[in-house]
Amino acid sequence: MGKKILIVEDEQKIARFLELELQYEGYDVDIANNGRKGLEKAKDSSVDLVILDLMLPGLSGIELCRRLRQSSDVPVIMLTAKDDTSDKVMGLDIGADDYMTKPFAIEELLARIRVLLKRKYRSKEEDNSNVLEIKNLKLYKDSYRVEYNGEKVELTKKEFELLEFMMINKNIVMSREKILENVWGYDYFGETNLIDVYVRYLRSKIDQKYNISLIETIRGVGYTIRDE
Repeated sequence: MGKKILIVEDEQKIARFLELELQYEGYDVDIANNGRKGLEKAKDSSVDLVILDLMLPGLSGIELCRRLRQSSDVPVIMLTAKDDTSDKVMGLDIGADDYMTKPFAIEELLARIRVLLKRKYRSKEEDNSNVLEIKNLKLYKDSYRVEYNGEKVELTKKEFELLEFMMINKNIVMSREKILENVWGYDYFGETNLIDVYVRYLRSKIDQKYNISLIETIRGVGYTIRDE
């Protein structure tokens, strides 16, 4: 089965046209004709890419994308009927990966889809490396082991998972909400103070012990690990 693409489009003719073209290219296609159904389907982990119309009933494309980005990094191509720079900027600012203005050439859309899917799966392959390393700190995914200059760092399972998530996303400023959703899951939604507590644990076991600056606080936003 090919990569799965979700089309969120309320104009049935456009949705059907895209469905046929994408199926012809070998993609598995699903369609949602309103924003709320689109958000529900876009959160499915089997979706590889979302084609999202800007003007939707129920929930706008902008709001859908904003909510989706709270829990998912699935590639999003936004479609807009008006060539308005402010719409494009807003879409990209809240997390869309690309945009196209209607009417568009299907060949160009297919090319952009290929680029985003290639980028997504290349990143996944890089993330699947068993060993992560930053500033003489090594994390071994398979064995749940962390070392600094060859010395074992004793971490709990949740401390390990937090460190792993931040190392995979190095140089990216991660909000407390995004860290919480990815490391703890939805059951802990809203308890962002957990992140501060566990960052403090990691700092005491790594930063302070080895006199390094690993985890950086970005005031008002969240945390990051720099590999520079």
